[in-house]
Amino acid sequence: MAYHIEKLIDEREVIEGIKKVAEKINRDYQGKSIRLVCILKGGVFFLTELSKYLEGNITIDFMSVSSYGAGTVSSGIVKIIKDLDESIEGENVIVIEDIVDTGNTLSYLLELLRDRKPASVKLCTLLDKPSRRTKDIQADYVAFTIPDKFVVGFGLDYDQCYRNLPYVGVVEFDD
Repeated sequence: MAYHIEKLIDEREVIEGIKKVAEKINRDYQGKSIRLVCILKGGVFFLTELSKYLEGNITIDFMSVSSYGAGTVSSGIVKIIKDLDESIEGENVIVIEDIVDTGNTLSYLLELLRDRKPASVKLCTLLDKPSRRTKDIQADYVAFTIPDKFVVGFGLDYDQCYRNLPYVGVVEFDD
């Protein structure tokens, strides 16, 4: 199947959006330590850029979760591929995600993290696609709200490719 990629959010806009999110986080957490929990793999690009602009005591941990298995449609069963390395009990946790889509996996994940007794849990995403939401989940920090399009770049992939694009693009499939 042939396709091409159209820019949706250029590199400059992506960085400016991330800086604005960092400013909000800095205001909300002034004088407090934060544990950033990055959801692999796509969240790494957003985490790396965001953390450049965060102030104060920041620690980082990673999780990898899957609800897709070998298919392209969610199985509805969330599997923890990589869990946190350290306890989050009593910590101010911000989950870093590349995109909030249906919210199914994140709903499960946020509940799992809340059960571990952190001081707080917030959700921060580069992209929010509310038109696809099937769970009642809201991100606390959103860089961009986007339409229901298949996007790649800045961590998001198509068959593990295009994560390295410095912009967010829409994959347009040719007829």
